Amino acid sequence: QVQLVESGGGLVQAGGSLRLSCAASVSFLNFNDKGWYRQAPGKQRELVATITRGGSTSYADSVKGRFTIFGDNAKRTVYLQMNSLKPEDTGVYYCNVRTVLGDIVYWGQGTQVTVSS
Repeated sequence: QVQLVESGGGLVQAGGSLRLSCAASVSFLNFNDKGWYRQAPGKQRELVATITRGGSTSYADSVKGRFTIFGDNAKRTVYLQMNSLKPEDTGVYYCNVRTVLGDIVYWGQGTQVTVSS
């Protein structure tokens, strides 16, 4: 069983920055893709950013140039650095991982990000 624990959310003014962290209970060697998603009130969960086992990254158009996903294998943690935040970035942010064996997806519990205008 894989456990993911997110942290780093909070309330920030527009234009500010936050760094989200997602710590895994097992080595990153067990995972292929790792990603961050978000869900705004009344909306579906959407993909924000992903990073592959090889380190390739991809981003939603709405966050390109502002957000950066990166990982630290030694700390078993994947990060989402969010700069130039906008009110529309408000939502609950979730990390997920996809395992190498069995292609199983695990989700964290989510962390709230609120951007005030």
